[in-house]
Amino acid sequence: MIPFALDEIAALCPGHLDAAPWADEVTGVQIDSRLIDEGDLFFAIDGGADFTRHAFARGAAATLVPVDAFSELAALGSAVRTRTSARVVGITGATGKTSTKDILAALCRPHARTVAAEGGHNNEIGLPLTLTRIEPDTEVVICEMGMRGLGQIAELCAVARPDIGVITSIGPVHLELLGTVERVAEAKAEVVASLPPGGVAVVPDEPLLEPFLARDDIEIRRFGPENVERFDRVEGGCRIAFALGGASLELEFPFTARHQAGNAVAALLALEALGLPFPEGRVDVELSRWRGEESSLPGGGLLINDAYNANPASMRAALEHLAEHEGRKVAVLGEMAELGPTAPAYHREVGELVRALGIDSVLAVGELARSYGGEYARDAGEAVEKVGDVVRPGDVVLVKGSRAVGLEVVAEALTGVPA
Repeated sequence: MIPFALDEIAALCPGHLDAAPWADEVTGVQIDSRLIDEGDLFFAIDGGADFTRHAFARGAAATLVPVDAFSELAALGSAVRTRTSARVVGITGATGKTSTKDILAALCRPHARTVAAEGGHNNEIGLPLTLTRIEPDTEVVICEMGMRGLGQIAELCAVARPDIGVITSIGPVHLELLGTVERVAEAKAEVVASLPPGGVAVVPDEPLLEPFLARDDIEIRRFGPENVERFDRVEGGCRIAFALGGASLELEFPFTARHQAGNAVAALLALEALGLPFPEGRVDVELSRWRGEESSLPGGGLLINDAYNANPASMRAALEHLAEHEGRKVAVLGEMAELGPTAPAYHREVGELVRALGIDSVLAVGELARSYGGEYARDAGEAVEKVGDVVRPGDVVLVKGSRAVGLEVVAEALTGVPA
């Protein structure tokens, strides 16, 4: 982190600030006392005040018990952003934002000192924490931006002030609050509205976005299926041929899911907007956990652990990826959350897709998931008990559901490896 004097921290954050006797500045921020390094500020949220002594024992320069955690963390992140000349990329979307962030970070790191959001740090806590990792020599910052309703992307952009905005996709997410996919597009487009004159927006070729792209002071770069000329699975991943403007580009990646090609296109266009060169050969991307992780199963077979989250679009992509594999195919599928009154219809559509794709066996988890067909479990715990009766040696198994269902425990039960 760019060092901040303690009196500056006190001015930004009106909570209760305690300092170590030796400290006059902080050089990092943590909200988990177990992660404290010497010189860090321990920002105590969600009961963290009980762990301030532990933070000091680990070398914290100071501890802060905020009055309003969200506003004070935002103020601190915004202040760090003000002191950097790094280019900031803000990534949002109905699906694919974390994977796009991971791919873009892998593309940037060989050429620029890069800070990228960790895991799914994309909310009013995670985004400021990403900004507080900026160092004096940081050149590129990649922020992920999630939302649950209108105005929330705009609030995150007010803190991060992105130079480049990326929208990965538009689809049926958070309908419980937003109501329609049109309003999802409106919410995601807030990242475009936030860009400064001269900024660049990388957006899918999506008609629902068009009403929100009428700016003549920024550059709009659109992408779609036509940007992927060929997708081939190869040993250790895939090889993709891209068409980007007038240029053709062929790259290898360590993932095998076809839908990641679209995320790679968005990342490459953002890379170009940053003025960084396209790579050659293989791009070593480490995707965040539970986003299509593939691992061997004891006794043979393959696990596709996509348990981090689910919505109708990502469920379709994951099931189509499963269907492309050889052998007996099993889907352990949880409910999709936050779909409001439309939830039953979307769950029925997934059930129809499961049958159309010829998935051999299904374990449906959660009441709404009954529409998927197959065996049924009330929750993840019961799914752990039943999955052994559904999966056979040599099967290809997809595990996917919304975060609230917690299906990573099923993946753990299948592999014997803690998730």
